[in-house]
Amino acid sequence: MRDIEELLFERGVVVSYETIRRWYDKFGACFAHRVKAARRKPGTTWHIDEVFVTLRGEPYLLWRTVDQHGVELDILLQKRRDKAAAKRFFKHVLASCAEAPRKIVTDQLRSYPAAKAEIPELAHVRHVFVKASARLNNRAENSHQPTRERERRMRGFRDPERTQAFLSSFGPIRQHFAFKQHLLRASLYRKQLAARFDAWHRFTEITRDPSAF
Repeated sequence: MRDIEELLFERGVVVSYETIRRWYDKFGACFAHRVKAARRKPGTTWHIDEVFVTLRGEPYLLWRTVDQHGVELDILLQKRRDKAAAKRFFKHVLASCAEAPRKIVTDQLRSYPAAKAEIPELAHVRHVFVKASARLNNRAENSHQPTRERERRMRGFRDPERTQAFLSSFGPIRQHFAFKQHLLRASLYRKQLAARFDAWHRFTEITRDPSAF
């Protein structure tokens, strides 16, 4: 936020980083929702994993689901990793997805099958267990990397509610602009990037040139 404050100041716009934080609180979730609504239909395989994060010295678990294409479907920050927490997360993901998956891939945490059996939409969905050493759940494990990078830049997360709100918006918006640049020719990369920015202007309802205001 302080970086944005300085970038705007260089352009002659004087604004406090606290004002930028309020802009994020007001508009971030709305923009993320529009990005999620416009993306392609989620894949039929869900990779689920949880990772520890520390908030003011207290351990929390960040649960995350991605599809077979690596697209983040949902996240949920919780204190525990028991059956109740797994069940709460499954319901959270189902609420954000129009359809249940055909297959679920998780590690061998026993909370997953116990919670899945009590949810009618998932009770008969194929469940594949993988060992951490097998690295077959890399889709979910790799999806934690941007969060870790952001955690370091922000010098750690602090408040659980604000962390949940931030990461829920950060994931979809980051992925909107993130694609495999190293696999594209420069001309194709610029073409796709321009298309992403055009879509972003529609999501945020702004003009291409901010100076037009």
